[in-house]
Amino acid sequence: MTIMGSVECKASQRAVLRFFLVLMICCLGVATQALASSPRGANVQRARHSRHAARVMVGLDVLEAERFAPLRGKHIGVITNHTGLDAQGRTTVDALTHAPGVQVIALFTPEHGLGGNKDENVSSAKDPVSGLPVYSLYGETRRPTDEMLAGIDALVFDVQDAGVRFYTYTATMAYCMEEAAKRKIAFFVLDRPDPIGGEIVEGPMLDEDKTSFTAYFRLPVRYGLTIGELAQLFNEENHIQCDLHVIAMKNWHRNYFYEETGLRWLPPSPNLRTLKGSVLYPGLEILQNGGVSVGRGTEAPFEEFGAPWMHGEDVASRLNERHIPEVRFVSADFIPVAGLYAAERCGGVAIRVLDKRLVRSMTMGMEIASVLKQLYPDKFDAQKMLFLVGNDQTIHQLQVDVPATEIVKGWDADLKAFEVMRRKYFLYK
Repeated sequence: MTIMGSVECKASQRAVLRFFLVLMICCLGVATQALASSPRGANVQRARHSRHAARVMVGLDVLEAERFAPLRGKHIGVITNHTGLDAQGRTTVDALTHAPGVQVIALFTPEHGLGGNKDENVSSAKDPVSGLPVYSLYGETRRPTDEMLAGIDALVFDVQDAGVRFYTYTATMAYCMEEAAKRKIAFFVLDRPDPIGGEIVEGPMLDEDKTSFTAYFRLPVRYGLTIGELAQLFNEENHIQCDLHVIAMKNWHRNYFYEETGLRWLPPSPNLRTLKGSVLYPGLEILQNGGVSVGRGTEAPFEEFGAPWMHGEDVASRLNERHIPEVRFVSADFIPVAGLYAAERCGGVAIRVLDKRLVRSMTMGMEIASVLKQLYPDKFDAQKMLFLVGNDQTIHQLQVDVPATEIVKGWDADLKAFEVMRRKYFLYK
């Protein structure tokens, strides 16, 4: 081959290489655009963006940045537990007892106590660190009394909730707001994230005649509001009319799940241990009263369910046939060490989450209930689900074998009306 021929051959090779390189880049661009335009792709893009977003400042951090100005000169009672921490890991109690111009008179705790580790009624006590009285609002009383509130002119609430109607921390907040309103005591909420996001609303609305400590106000099961936004809704819609002040977060957005906040996850209660469990919790917890272990007393509460009378493979197979969005089911027997069916072998099913943003746990819960009723009509008591589901129509439809998809569609009108209401109380985009 001549020198000229060799040069031409190499030039031709480079031209071919450039052609294929350009082609690959174009294909990659098209694929990326297609991914971004798909629901899952949009979620991936948002997740990537959120990883680079500023760390969320919770209400306590904001209050500290303001040098506690809203509370100066006040004698306060603090409603909190182990989840009340600032960005440095300092507790709300420590921060407020050392705040200039602020005098802490007493502490109050919700279900599970100050340490968040008790699964029973909690007695009042004394805080060994601060020496302050600690009044339990999950013991002899669910509300602060005159004696407990003596000398207090402001209450401060700082507790991480679960974003679910039947989680009792929200009722404790509301009861304290009511008592504060009666006595002209100011009420401050140090806001914290809804751990399962502020966009998704699902589940049936609570029937008007079913309010209780596990259902304070007429909400769907999953309401998509922060604890501060919920306080505003309670105050206006339930006509509490307390002197409410919400110390809003900074850098939180409605599409954030907890792991996107940059905050450390602390289990808000003994069994709500993982972020995966928090997403599945609304749809699994409703099954327990029907006779199903939801993993309490195991290593994976709210990530599996079962009972001694269940055959895990049969249940998992039936559920997978229903193609429930973004969850898959596998047989996994377990023996709880506590709770329902303690020390008994349970035929069980573990749940795999594919995309938490697309999981609708209440839809999942209805599908599970439907399968269990069909397979085990003498063992699974769907009627007892009413306690947490809180909606007669939903339970009736389940009892007469209306398909779960139709039951869920029946919630639409109420959820649309609730959406209009909840938007009035948004503090974040």
